[in-house]
Amino acid sequence: MNGAVQETEPDALALLVAGKREVARAIWLFDLQSLDGEALPQFEPGAHLFVRTPAGLLRRYSLCSAPSDRTRYQIAVKHETAGRGGSSSMIEDLRPGDILSASPPTNYFALDRASTHSLLIAGGIGITPILAMARNLRAQDAPFELIYCARSAEAAAFLDVLAEPAFADRTMVHYDGGDPAASLDFHARLAEHPPGAHVYCCGPRPLMESVRDATRHWPSGTVHFEDFGTGANAAAGADAGSFRIRLARSGDVLTVRADETILAALRRHGLDVPSSCEAGTCGTCRVGLLAGAADHRDLVLNDDEHARAIMVCVSRAHSEELTLDA
Repeated sequence: MNGAVQETEPDALALLVAGKREVARAIWLFDLQSLDGEALPQFEPGAHLFVRTPAGLLRRYSLCSAPSDRTRYQIAVKHETAGRGGSSSMIEDLRPGDILSASPPTNYFALDRASTHSLLIAGGIGITPILAMARNLRAQDAPFELIYCARSAEAAAFLDVLAEPAFADRTMVHYDGGDPAASLDFHARLAEHPPGAHVYCCGPRPLMESVRDATRHWPSGTVHFEDFGTGANAAAGADAGSFRIRLARSGDVLTVRADETILAALRRHGLDVPSSCEAGTCGTCRVGLLAGAADHRDLVLNDDEHARAIMVCVSRAHSEELTLDA
């Protein structure tokens, strides 16, 4: 597996911003097309693009359009006023007719084609990859259910799409008004594991944790997570002590201080590592792990992936040194 550093050059595709519109409160949909009118590279549901924003920041956005439609890519961006400026740059600076630089589609959140039933769970802006999955499953006439959780109808994107006959009878929308006590009871809903069923979840960290807790009895490999949560940074490395990371490509050895993340140490060394949630839930900052015992603190990697990958925004080390594919 390639490390995150190789994923930081998103200039393989030049995309025309063909359209831009607000689809929910503070959520904007962008239509992207090729400059020459040719078909765009194929993608599978759950895939994302690394995008260089007008402000020069590298951000990851899930594709929400139908994978069968190669005339355009669609991404949805939530305006995070408390963020580091990536979403503000996209929403405030981009106009139809502008050119956007992006990577080819990459997928860490793929559908398992061996599953016999898919339960899609989205929260807030997490509807973006889930919608692409629903569109793909519906086109294949594959069985699925979709649960969409949001604060209110005004904050929920794509309600018009989900109300279409193709999706309405498979979709449940739940509003909690921002009250945790009104959240959906996933323990009751996921108490049983139907044979062959898989769960795909994307949303804020509390939603992820709720689904994670409710599916601990499900078989390994049947529950999949992707998140662009906007909560506080969950890195919390101050109590873990310092350790070293060895960069396999250059041979450099860095010390990760007790009060910083691996991601921060890599950036301090001048490496442009992409990130998004910086809470261990979205998978953007995945880097190959070549040696050493990692202290995995994310909600993305499954047990099989722990030996070969690490989320550098939150995870740390059990051993004195980690060797990274960077």
